[in-house]
Amino acid sequence: MRDVPRVIGLATAAFALGLDQVTKQVALGSLAPGVGVPIAPFFTVRLGFNEGVSFGMFADWFSGRPLVLAAITMGITLLLGVWLWRTRKRPQALALGAILGGALSNVFDRLRIGAVVDYLDFHVGGYHWPAFNFADAAIVCGVAILVLADVMGRPDDRQSQRELR
Repeated sequence: MRDVPRVIGLATAAFALGLDQVTKQVALGSLAPGVGVPIAPFFTVRLGFNEGVSFGMFADWFSGRPLVLAAITMGITLLLGVWLWRTRKRPQALALGAILGGALSNVFDRLRIGAVVDYLDFHVGGYHWPAFNFADAAIVCGVAILVLADVMGRPDDRQSQRELR
């Protein structure tokens, strides 16, 4: 029973990484860069490449430096992996697995092609969300689960965390 959180986290990481890589391969094999395929009035599948961090931030600085960003991400991923290995809480393990799987998938893109493959493009009226991929969604969902698990954790868990500080 002690290893159940680890199994949950590792399975989640493998699922997120695998699904993201498969969908990226489909996008790379069937879409031309920048050409959108409308799916719904608010959603287009559009192949793009991101050399920056989340939502294209710092793309100018990291342009042509995929190894720098891959190394930074791997360092953070290593720390999150240690956290996953040590946690005994299932929601935390699920969240960390989603973050790890997404981060590793994006690192693979950076190492393989020098940028992260994006293909999900949402827009409503004049508002356009930056293109992203399943790995990005897994990372965001993982962070949300971590925050919710902390905020909504059992009162005795929150009290013991305060005592540790």
